Amino acid sequence: MTATIPAPTSAPAAGPRRPVSSAPPPADGVETFDSLDPATGDLVGVHPVASAEDVASAVEQARESAQWWSALDFAERADHLLTWRSVLTRRLPQLAELVHRETGKPHADATLEAGLAIDHIAWAARNAKKVLGRRSVAPGLLMANQAASLEYRPFGVVGVIGPWNYPVFTPMGSIAYALAAGNSVVFKPSEYTPGVGQWLADTLTEVVGGRPLLQCVTGLGATGHALCTSGVDKLAFTGSGATGKKVMAACAETLTPVIIEAGGKDSLIVDEDADLPAAAEAALWAGMANAGQTCIGTERVYVHRAVFAQFVDEITEQAKGLYAASAGGGEGAKIGPITMPSQVDVIRSHVQDAVDQGATVVMGGPDAVGERFVQPTILTFVPETSTEMTEETFGPTLAINPVDSMDEAVERTNATRYGLAGAVFSKKQGEEIARQVRSGMTSVNSVIAFAGVPSLPFGGVGESGFGRIHGADGLREFTYAKSITRQRFRPLLDLTTFARDEKTEKAFGLVLTLLHGGRKTLRDLR
Repeated sequence: MTATIPAPTSAPAAGPRRPVSSAPPPADGVETFDSLDPATGDLVGVHPVASAEDVASAVEQARESAQWWSALDFAERADHLLTWRSVLTRRLPQLAELVHRETGKPHADATLEAGLAIDHIAWAARNAKKVLGRRSVAPGLLMANQAASLEYRPFGVVGVIGPWNYPVFTPMGSIAYALAAGNSVVFKPSEYTPGVGQWLADTLTEVVGGRPLLQCVTGLGATGHALCTSGVDKLAFTGSGATGKKVMAACAETLTPVIIEAGGKDSLIVDEDADLPAAAEAALWAGMANAGQTCIGTERVYVHRAVFAQFVDEITEQAKGLYAASAGGGEGAKIGPITMPSQVDVIRSHVQDAVDQGATVVMGGPDAVGERFVQPTILTFVPETSTEMTEETFGPTLAINPVDSMDEAVERTNATRYGLAGAVFSKKQGEEIARQVRSGMTSVNSVIAFAGVPSLPFGGVGESGFGRIHGADGLREFTYAKSITRQRFRPLLDLTTFARDEKTEKAFGLVLTLLHGGRKTLRDLR
């Protein structure tokens, strides 16, 4: 039985905003759907629902363009990608406006997101040869007659299913690195941000002379499922864990390898010697920016009891004047709407559950959850059993609890099935605490800094997924290792022949004993 893949999201719940456009279909009968402004409900654009046949056609075209692209050397591919980077930079206001309209996030946030994505394109283009290029490796004493080399070859066609919350930055972590590695890409953006996906594909198509190197297939869940089963050589998915499992099941039908970047329930740990104003500022931004719709954002805060009251006072003071656009109009608002309407109910239920179990409302609360907008909500003394602490809320809420020690903070942080990211604020033992946190990424005395460092891998553990984008690991994710040996001269001990005699076998045993029969350890050899 084939599972239908829901449209990807980075939140626990998913569902199409509108199954089919209410507008009459085009003359040729192509099914369409609407992209809407989440703040107003206004129509942003109308896009086709790509069928399984459409996706198959896109993959076929991608195979042809992959042959051309992979035949270029690293420098030639870098030239194209760096040109694309320049085009995106010059058209940044246009891209930011489209992101703003389809997600509702403020222009400044949209610009920041796109700018970081541009930086990643440049890093991938400039470092692909160093990471993936052919290099010699030592063959070892037993195989001294062989010249050994290693290189990383592109898979061919990579499928990317992207999210709506960061429709440029997040998928670009797969797209740019897959392209730099020599692959072509078929990209299925979220049905909430199809215009952004198409815009990105169109700009690269301009740069490469019309070749379908990056294609965008728009649609709902069935289109995503079609991409999973289309025979792409690898698929990168960002969204909810529930949808990620369905993606994996669909890709298993063709043994297509996958990268899964799912959700998180990240914490920020505050030690008693932390810079409290800086920690409060970081927690507030990481929890509320993009209306809390950030998989690597902060949802839980654990503060040493010695400074707990002071921290709560500090963050409450800093939060004054912070509001979503519906309160007092849009002027001065730094928080946008909830992009996916169904997520509003999830946020409301988590806040209500926390309050019902005895949490203290410092700011906001259940009444702060509106129809399209959610006002900043800060809760303290939140029971660890509440959904506000156990499930991904994906809204502008912070749950702040006191702890008696950093060991307790780490224990509570790790008491989750997720393991994506997090942060630690401490003057003396920040890195020591960070290393104890079970997550793929942690920032010390800052938040989300790892995402802006192109050379660092990005990804999680547990139900936050597996595989990595960004950095050298991200480049290698979109390749397979190709090992080559070349015999330089006949071996002194010819072992790979049926003519091998007893003398040779004894000599092999002697050599092996000399090399590995002793009891010296690596510590002894230092």
